[in-house]
Amino acid sequence: MKKIVFALPGNEILTEILIHKEKAEKGFIEIRAFPDGETYVRILSDVKDKKVILVCTLHNPDSKLLPLYFMAKTAKELGAKTVTLIAPYLSYMRQDTVFQPGEAVTSTYFAHIISSMADTLITIDPHLHRRSSLSEIYTIPSRVEHAANHISSWVKYTIENPILIGPDSESEQWVSEVAKNANAPYIILTKVRHGDRDVEISVPLIEKYKDFTPVLVDDIISTGRTMIETIKRLKTAGMKPPICIGVHAVFAGNAYQEILNSGAKEIITCNTIPHESNRIDISDLLLI
Repeated sequence: MKKIVFALPGNEILTEILIHKEKAEKGFIEIRAFPDGETYVRILSDVKDKKVILVCTLHNPDSKLLPLYFMAKTAKELGAKTVTLIAPYLSYMRQDTVFQPGEAVTSTYFAHIISSMADTLITIDPHLHRRSSLSEIYTIPSRVEHAANHISSWVKYTIENPILIGPDSESEQWVSEVAKNANAPYIILTKVRHGDRDVEISVPLIEKYKDFTPVLVDDIISTGRTMIETIKRLKTAGMKPPICIGVHAVFAGNAYQEILNSGAKEIITCNTIPHESNRIDISDLLLI
């Protein structure tokens, strides 16, 4: 079945890489806003009897969801055999239970919407929290890939004498995997979150690794408060300026610059979300 790949707005660079690697047809679309703010969608390419692949990373998802929904539904109406959504970053994974009466479990509702428009979902390192797999809420086949090996290779061949540092116990499983494949030691910090921007960090066994290059690794860099607090602790302990690595470059507000200003030597991310910090290419994980 012939593949045709469409880039939703903002996803053009990764899509071009995928088209080249897949040797697939490039799809053309027109998406714009009417004066009243409603979305206009037009598919300009022939999709009949083809495998349609939509590339749309889902940070800042609210403005992307309707164009994506309209695109997928239109492709089906025009005769597409299947619609695959490649969402390197998958949003709405945070609210997966009711913490206070009356709250919406938005991760479930979002999953229902995506499952109603696509036949297959491909993503990288979704933040599952209390869920064990996407199949708990997504009713379509989903493929979850992991960036750990790509990060390991980057660390192994780029950083001299690294010590991998995970921000909290939740990160230990995959930080330990990164460290193992990079042939590097690792430590896991103890984190107590008092609020969205109030995080307390403790750094164990820090004296042992003062001559190493600290590498802070996390799946999502959002507000950056955990990394900033950790950098402060490492600086107080007399360690070298750290290199910060994240899979997903969310960078809420001015987080990127705030992390640099706090003393980070460099910030490196995978290209799941377009950002100037992208250095680690994970496009091969998204091939179909």
